[in-house]
Amino acid sequence: MKPAPFSYHRPRSVAETLDTLARLGEDAKVLAGGQSLVPLMSMRLSSPAHVVDVNHVPGLDEVEVRTDVVRVGALVRHSALEHHAAVYDAAPLLRQALRLVAHPTIRNRGTTVGSLVHGDPAAEVPAVLLLLDGSVTLESVEGLRDVSASVFFVGPMQTQVRPGELAVSAAFRRPPGDSGTAFVEVARRQGDYAVCGVGAVVTGSQSSLSGARVALISVAPGPVLVDLASALDDGVLDPTAARAAVDAAIDPETDIHASADYRRHLAHVLVDRAVVEARGNLRRDAA
Repeated sequence: MKPAPFSYHRPRSVAETLDTLARLGEDAKVLAGGQSLVPLMSMRLSSPAHVVDVNHVPGLDEVEVRTDVVRVGALVRHSALEHHAAVYDAAPLLRQALRLVAHPTIRNRGTTVGSLVHGDPAAEVPAVLLLLDGSVTLESVEGLRDVSASVFFVGPMQTQVRPGELAVSAAFRRPPGDSGTAFVEVARRQGDYAVCGVGAVVTGSQSSLSGARVALISVAPGPVLVDLASALDDGVLDPTAARAAVDAAIDPETDIHASADYRRHLAHVLVDRAVVEARGNLRRDAA
């Protein structure tokens, strides 16, 4: 299949990009990695009149590891972030999740910020942004604004990005030094979208947890964050209380890949598994 006809734009600076987006408005789509946009256009599920290619804009491919956050530019590829040693030291959860994103070929071209903007409910990176209390920086001719992960995802493939705005970067907050993290999922085949996936961040020690949070994918219109602090009993996760907390937060649907009941079952199993794995990583992640 072929995409519908469109006009192609290749700006050479952020300023030129913003001017182009402001002029074209809602008729334009930004092309970065293209691993989501191009297939949608080829299947005629998206037919923008204009495509604005930002791959030749300098300054958007930088990764900054700061004392408090990891900041990722709009053109940073999944694979570059996955193999970035300083990022792994600061926030291991990013690598733990990115290694599950599709296949290496797609990770070589796909961008982390692009995955956030796409807002697929089955994508791993939005869950990481939620778990790490992150945010997305959006820029337009009117200026910059930072949007917290807690409000960035509006619905299936819907985010807070407005016409005329460019997502220039995303910030992932570094977890505390006494944290352990993990990301687990179940997919029909390796590289497929997850039938259910869970990321976890726990704090404390391997003998006694003081906090636990999880983010789930493929069980609601967007990523779901669940604080399991109330499910901890003397530093150990109470499975019954944890499942009740998860059940109250998720809303799985039946589709061709799995039933709603099976997704709910997977959510319970994977939350337990993710917390156990994150707990086992406490010492290593803090090192």
